[in-house]
Amino acid sequence: MVRVTSFYLSRILGNKIQNPSGANASLLDLIVDVSTIRPKVIAAKIKQSKDIKIVDFSLFEIYKEKGQYVLECSEFKEIDILNQDVIYLVKHIMDKQIVDMNGRKVVRVNDVRLALLSTGVFVIAVDIGMEGLLRRLGLAKPIKNILKPFKKSIQSKLILWDDVEPISSPRTDIKLSTSYVKLSTLHPSDLADIIEELDKKTQAQVFASLDDEKAADVLEELEVTAQINVLESLPIEKAADVLERMPADEVADILDDLKEEKAEELLNEMEKEASDEIKELMEYPENAVGSIMVTDFISFKTHFTVEQTIYELRKLKPEPDVIYYLYVTDNDDKLSGVVSLRDLVISEPETPLYEIMNREVISVMDTDNINSLVDIISKYSLLAVPVIDNDEKLVGVVIINDIVYELLKARKKIV
Repeated sequence: MVRVTSFYLSRILGNKIQNPSGANASLLDLIVDVSTIRPKVIAAKIKQSKDIKIVDFSLFEIYKEKGQYVLECSEFKEIDILNQDVIYLVKHIMDKQIVDMNGRKVVRVNDVRLALLSTGVFVIAVDIGMEGLLRRLGLAKPIKNILKPFKKSIQSKLILWDDVEPISSPRTDIKLSTSYVKLSTLHPSDLADIIEELDKKTQAQVFASLDDEKAADVLEELEVTAQINVLESLPIEKAADVLERMPADEVADILDDLKEEKAEELLNEMEKEASDEIKELMEYPENAVGSIMVTDFISFKTHFTVEQTIYELRKLKPEPDVIYYLYVTDNDDKLSGVVSLRDLVISEPETPLYEIMNREVISVMDTDNINSLVDIISKYSLLAVPVIDNDEKLVGVVIINDIVYELLKARKKIV
């Protein structure tokens, strides 16, 4: 008899479990408590005669005898795990997609590595390599022997459990506090790439678990197909809450790609102010500047002093890409000038904006073609361009990031 310190799950699945009473059984699955830092095996799913039971794993012993793994259980004591945060290793992990948090990608699990410590049996890693697959087929050792004369080998590829986020869960109603918590730490762009690799059902499941703020950031980064899938899968109230946290121009683009009935349903569910703003943007033709402009911009009246302007900026805490330039309007909301942050900072507090603003503002009409923006930004080295309507009123701003996105989108369509 040899004491085992670590083993692969595939080595013990299906093995007979010896019992002192002679009422032997076979192992179907191991159940792990994932509420702690180290996931511990707390129960085993076994088959005894025709009965399927969930039994206490603390009564198990595992050792090797003549090269074979031997399982013993002093008593098949059934336990209740319904109210615990658990994962079934075969049902939820083996052959399933998981997220490699370090590689920021979705991978398939071929086997699970466990360790026997004095305090129990713990999951320590998953095997995503070819060896794991061959091991389960009973081919790993024969193929290794064939390759040995050629000095070739099959490499295992293990990912430590700390770097893994399981996707399947026995409880789909769990929020981020207990499920997909590692995914929530990823950058929205990385998380969007991962969600796009999942099947439709899992895409919706993972997305639904995100809080509204995170979901809005991720939705912006998703490809159109994934955006449509998650929005059509979410409850209408949740979908509307997420969209309300996004820039209006981004929402208008997304709703343009949805079926008309679905878009209308979402707009009706959203707050009226946000809904009206989006509807206005959706009325612009696809190639018009107005269709990509940001309507959530900051402007100040000509009579505002430097001190008042800085005070307002502190209150508003605007995003970095909307304070490249501070636009100034008259009492009729007509674009009058632009002030740079530098001029604002170096001017005396009581100075009115009309004294320091640049009156030669480069702007575009909301009905202009998007292609005209490229020439303007290139010629004048601008990071943003103000947009005016027929009455010369300031109605929006186009940020350079949005222009680049539009160009990339157009290029993809051509390819």
